Amino acid sequence: MTEALTHHNAAISDAVIPEAAVPAAANPENTPLDAAGVEAAVHAVADRARKASRPMARANRSWKDRGLRAIGKGLIENKSSILAANAEDVRAGKANGTSAAMLDRLTLTDARIDGLVAALENLANLPDPVGNVVRGQTLPNGLRLRQVNVPMGVVAAIYEARPNVTVDIAGLALKSGNAVILRGGTAAAATNEALVHVLRTALDSVGLPADAVQTVDQYGRDGANALMRARGRVDVLIPRGGRELIQTVVTNSAVPVIETGEGNVHIFLDESANEEMAVDILLNAKTQRPSVCNTVETLLVHSGSTVFPAVAKALSKAGVTLHVDQRVRGILPSGVSAEDATDTDWGSEYMDLDLAVAMVDSLDDAVKHIRTWSTGHTEAILTNNLANAERFIAEVDSAAVIVNASTRFTDGGELGLGAEVGISTQKLHARGPMGLTELTTTKWIVQGEGQIRG
Repeated sequence: MTEALTHHNAAISDAVIPEAAVPAAANPENTPLDAAGVEAAVHAVADRARKASRPMARANRSWKDRGLRAIGKGLIENKSSILAANAEDVRAGKANGTSAAMLDRLTLTDARIDGLVAALENLANLPDPVGNVVRGQTLPNGLRLRQVNVPMGVVAAIYEARPNVTVDIAGLALKSGNAVILRGGTAAAATNEALVHVLRTALDSVGLPADAVQTVDQYGRDGANALMRARGRVDVLIPRGGRELIQTVVTNSAVPVIETGEGNVHIFLDESANEEMAVDILLNAKTQRPSVCNTVETLLVHSGSTVFPAVAKALSKAGVTLHVDQRVRGILPSGVSAEDATDTDWGSEYMDLDLAVAMVDSLDDAVKHIRTWSTGHTEAILTNNLANAERFIAEVDSAAVIVNASTRFTDGGELGLGAEVGISTQKLHARGPMGLTELTTTKWIVQGEGQIRG
């Protein structure tokens, strides 16, 4: 744990958010800014965001949807320059020894940009959450009450080398009527600069304020720290990344934080689970994209299951390294090798082709293991026993609980939210994939005809 976690106003460590140079546009003389200068610059960004948030809050759905489609068009038209910038970041990442999992998150491809464009179109097709009536009634005294969804105002995000998040968060902020301030980290600096340029140009092209999307990447770690201290200027801060980044932001921020969490995700293979289904789901949950937070990291095998050997063979053939307890080692099929598991494995978010495997004797034991080691992200059960499925749903306390499907479905796009800001593992305001509604708060509207309180 970094020293930053123990001091409320400590700087973020180099390992979490590396330093970024101040570009000439932000600092014409190209001279370093001291802490006070950076804070003033970040406050100016936040003040511009606040000003931009007002017309964003008033914009109707058709206007915001034009902005989303303009961003999608801009991504397509500028695809070559975005990919060139991304290639620059990837080359630097490889030279700096960045892990394979982080390089995967950093990398954009034609298909991934097309996916971002599709997500923006999905957002445009979703209902506008702003103005939605949460509840309402007329009181006996004639007062008419409505509680409605309204934008948060200024949303900030601090995240690691995930350029897709730049577009996802901007799109969600736009549709929900907010302005957004981004801190995407040095590892994706060139990519994010290209993307933010596209985003701002697109907004301006449809008459929405370009300052509804801004970045403080040019101010490096000091900029991130100033953003966390900008209480009153920034309404909510969302960290997205690994454990160290998230805990640093949660610990140091004076701005209210919606905590997104790492994914130590479990699948319980019940004794009644079908072999073909179990193989298909485990392969998908572990190997489709192992670097993301909804990838399974621990498999719990019921001691009465007969399908585990087929699952183990399929995972091993796909290149997955199994980390097993001694009971599982005793039933490994021939030709399948494994490493001995330790407590470190039960608590690991590998984000790679590794899987911890433990044997349990009952559903109770599986739930106990999950309660001990889970990060509260996603857990799944594979079973043909309806009673076990219902008990698992009732007793497992995570943001998402899945029955007979891949954990990879814990995703805003897959669940019909269009995209996601992150997956919240806290229990206040928002939990699970955070889409449009989660970027709104509520306002009470009281309409009367001269009533006074007696």
